[in-house]
Parts: sequence; structure tokens; C-alpha cells
Amino acid sequence: MIHTIDAQNKKLGRVASEAASFLMGKRTTSFVRNKVSDVQVKIINTNKAAFDVKKLDNKEYVTFTGFRGGIYTEKLSALIARKGTKEVFERAVYRMLPSNSLRKQMMKNLTITE
Repeated sequence: MIHTIDAQNKKLGRVASEAASFLMGKRTTSFVRNKVSDVQVKIINTNKAAFDVKKLDNKEYVTFTGFRGGIYTEKLSALIARKGTKEVFERAVYRMLPSNSLRKQMMKNLTITE
């Protein structure tokens, strides 16, 4: 089963939460927590998504290398300039999925086009 989500003029969090619920299989009748559903999710028009100007300047993504002093922060606008909106949507959906061993398998069912 394939679900297509159009991100045009929609907020990042709304699209990401909808995609995460489809990927977990919560919208299917045969929902089971410990199995990955066969639902494929496509997110299209990520370039035309609605980003708040305030969030572009203030929202920061934090990554940690594991070493002392290895915390890196990057603003949302810089991340979009460096990697594009596809990476932003990928990170948002990834962090909305449950953090267990099924997360990687669920993410394989997600395709994002700009």
C-alpha cells in the first residue's frame, strides 16, 4: 500500500507526524507494534513546504560525536542550504518514529522528493 503526502504549503511537523503514523502502521487494521507494516510513504513537493521565518533563524539541530567537546549545532536555514529540504524531512520523520530496532526498517519504506 502506497501513501502519498503532498507537502506543499504544509508545516514540517504536520507532514512528518502524518508520515510517521503511516510508517508505524497505526492507520491500518492489522496494526501490530512489534512488526513493520508494508506501507510505503512518499512525500512530494518538500521544496514548497511552509517554513516559518522565525524557525529558519532560531531552530537548531544538535549532533554529538561522542567525544568531549564534540557537540555541533546547525541552524535550520544552514541545513537546508547545505543538504536541502529532503534531509530536514528525513530527520523529522526519523525522530518521530519509536527508537527501537524497527526504526531503520521503517525508514526504508520512506521516499522523499524535492
